[in-house]
Amino acid sequence: MRFLLDDEQREFARSLDGMLTAADTPGAARAWAAGDTAPGRALWSRLAEAGVFALAVPERHEGLGPLPVELAVAFTELGRHAVPGPLVETVAAAALLDRLGDATAAARLPQIASGKTVVTLCVPAAGSPYALDADAADVVLVVEGDTVRLAETTGPVQPSTDPVRRLARPLGGTVLARGPAVASAAAHAAEVAALATAAQSLGLGRALLDRTVEYVRQRTQFGVAIGSFQAVKHRLADTLMALEFARPLLHSAALALAAGADRHSAEVAAAKVTAGEAAYAAARTALQLHGAVGYTQELDLALWIRKARPLRDAWGTPAACRARVLAP
Repeated sequence: MRFLLDDEQREFARSLDGMLTAADTPGAARAWAAGDTAPGRALWSRLAEAGVFALAVPERHEGLGPLPVELAVAFTELGRHAVPGPLVETVAAAALLDRLGDATAAARLPQIASGKTVVTLCVPAAGSPYALDADAADVVLVVEGDTVRLAETTGPVQPSTDPVRRLARPLGGTVLARGPAVASAAAHAAEVAALATAAQSLGLGRALLDRTVEYVRQRTQFGVAIGSFQAVKHRLADTLMALEFARPLLHSAALALAAGADRHSAEVAAAKVTAGEAAYAAARTALQLHGAVGYTQELDLALWIRKARPLRDAWGTPAACRARVLAP
């Protein structure tokens, strides 16, 4: 089986990369961390115009999807540029609302596809009782047992390794849907979230590697660039190999999810743990090779470094993903 992207998918990635490169995503991320969501919401609208959120929404609900491969392509670029906001949670919520088979719930899907509604999703059974960026979302969905509810308030914001990722525990709310369909819909939504998070991690890792390669070419020691040292070359090569190994696993998982293959859950888990660990290793490499300057918050590199570990653990810790891969 081939996992190479076709020309249209590669062009989609290039167009997103070009748009985000010109959009000052570090500035939007810093503003988001400070509680100013306006630049992030403006960027959100541009992503919606590019069709990013529509990829998770079926055509019958004014979307383009579901298209897991294209979704993986898009989220790789979102991770590469450290775009803030509950991006993963919004597309996962779209998958949830579609699978519920409830007309009232599905009525929200066109608003998600158009980018007019920012949604965050909390599925405690998937590993975390917190909702990402609940204070900035228009809708907060919580899945508990056989019930989906709309949270009305959230608890205090919880500290995170990544200050751009604000976590809060949803409180109260009204029932949106209830019944036996909820569990399977939530499981599917969690897999979409895991796939998108894996793609984010892959893009994040590549951005860290690219920035580190550029830095070691410029920084000199003993009169030569430190990138010429064998130890540095080996560390960068190991990082590249880990990221390149994760790429086909991500595309394979997206194809399996699109086809509804029997083992798609295991394939998504494999992609998630591999991409997450590779991105975390890339962050450690970037921090080490940048030296003391890598610890400064003023350097934009910190926006990527501090995101690596939360993404590694979100929507499936490494231990949980390995258990799913090894399950009979």
